[in-house]
Amino acid sequence: QVHVVESGGGLVQAGGSLRLSCAASGLTSSRYAMGWFRQAPGKEREFVGFITWSVNTIYYADSVKGRFTISRDTAKNTVYLQMNSLKPEDTAVYYCAARYGLGSTSRLDYAYWGQGTQVTVSS
Repeated sequence: QVHVVESGGGLVQAGGSLRLSCAASGLTSSRYAMGWFRQAPGKEREFVGFITWSVNTIYYADSVKGRFTISRDTAKNTVYLQMNSLKPEDTAVYYCAARYGLGSTSRLDYAYWGQGTQVTVSS
């Protein structure tokens, strides 16, 4: 059974930084991808970025490119989302998700989801 667990959310002032972590367990193949999504109140869940584990391919949404960085620790099977220069509009619940195969920008392609972690950016 696949489990995905995020951590690291919190409250930060605009311009500040936070790092989220996502640990996945139970995956039975090294050919998988981890995606980050976020959902603000009253809005749909939107794509933030993904990493395709086997080839270390990383892709970001335009809204976070240059400010957010995805990295990984292969020994810990953990993915990180480093968020810099945070803006109030980055406020959302951030979700980590996993899927077998290549990374995707569509939330519909991810089968395994974490519980989400709240990120609040004050102005």
